[in-house]
Amino acid sequence: MANRAVTLDDYRAVAPRGAVDVLLRIGERLRGRRVAHVSASRYSGGFVEVLNRLVPTQNELGIDTGWEIVVGDAQFDAVAQAVATALGGTEQVVTDAMLEHLLATCVENAARLPLEADLVVVHESAPLLLVDGRPASGSWVWRCHGDVSAPQHQVWSFLRRFLARYNGTVVSLARFAPSLSIPRYLIHPSIDPLSDRNRDLPRVEQAERLARLRVPRDKPFLLQVGPFTRTQDPLGVVNAYRLVKKHHDVRLVLAGPALEPNSAVFDEVVAAADGDADVIPVALPPDTQGDINALERAASIIVQKPLRADFGLDVASAMWKGKPVVGSTAGGIPAQIVSGVTGYTVETVQGAAFRLRHLLSNPELIGRMGAAGREHVRRHFLVTRHIGAYLALLAQLTK
Repeated sequence: MANRAVTLDDYRAVAPRGAVDVLLRIGERLRGRRVAHVSASRYSGGFVEVLNRLVPTQNELGIDTGWEIVVGDAQFDAVAQAVATALGGTEQVVTDAMLEHLLATCVENAARLPLEADLVVVHESAPLLLVDGRPASGSWVWRCHGDVSAPQHQVWSFLRRFLARYNGTVVSLARFAPSLSIPRYLIHPSIDPLSDRNRDLPRVEQAERLARLRVPRDKPFLLQVGPFTRTQDPLGVVNAYRLVKKHHDVRLVLAGPALEPNSAVFDEVVAAADGDADVIPVALPPDTQGDINALERAASIIVQKPLRADFGLDVASAMWKGKPVVGSTAGGIPAQIVSGVTGYTVETVQGAAFRLRHLLSNPELIGRMGAAGREHVRRHFLVTRHIGAYLALLAQLTK
């Protein structure tokens, strides 16, 4: 499959029975309509994987679907990043001149981009002000992928008058939504089961990748995947592991990019290991998805204990590999874990250690929860469900 383009038919083997046929029937009704997605990048952001599958699939269904990119200078990029951070609730220095530059760049792009469509979906904050130059026809929605429930007041005051010109906003969780008068639509993010991160891996390839990452397989290991930042709380996971280690001979693997500005936290994790060979921080290479896939498939239990998160699809990716997840209550993690069925949600280091010990003491429970988690993801968090939600949105807004 790696040597050819993935088609909708390829998902029959992994999606719920009948899901692909439903998409084909809905697509037949929407054939000939045009959709334009707009973002600031084709490479960064959790939504990119979904768009990489959504856009060709909608075209395969006969829906004319494009993906446009907003371009600007270095100042535009810096302002867009500051605005995104401010919308997430972290105070930033954002001046009126910076906001006007953001607006001017979006207006220039609106004049350049082909935005005549039945539905325009604007992703994240950088292209948000494109709506100032929207054509008279068509519906526009703002797809907000993060938590903007408590944005920086000054930035929000500027942006909300533009958001009022959208026909709706799409959020990942109801509590992520800002206060707006326009309709709000809820669409959970999803994983692509055929991507490098989630595809089936032959055992030989798994072993080769683990050997290259220097992760032994001589004992069970716990795994957390995520950047080496304080928000991800890797030191808290190390402390939970230490409590578990008193009762079970396990290993802990912490895997993520260790690039600036995160290298200081990576060094702290190395120091916290204090010579314990069973604590393995893994600085992942740039092309990480296949390596993460191998790590998740080899791990006994997955830990996802960030102090703050958006939706947190690392949980769904882990459950797709048939692994129980012990996760925090941050962001969308509780929306993915069925506590007591597919894993557990915890609030403290001690709570995480207790649940990990319980699972390690009951190996049959690990298998049962892992199987339940995979089926839960199949029904609720695969990209086929996500595509169906976007088709339903198109039908709703282009009656």
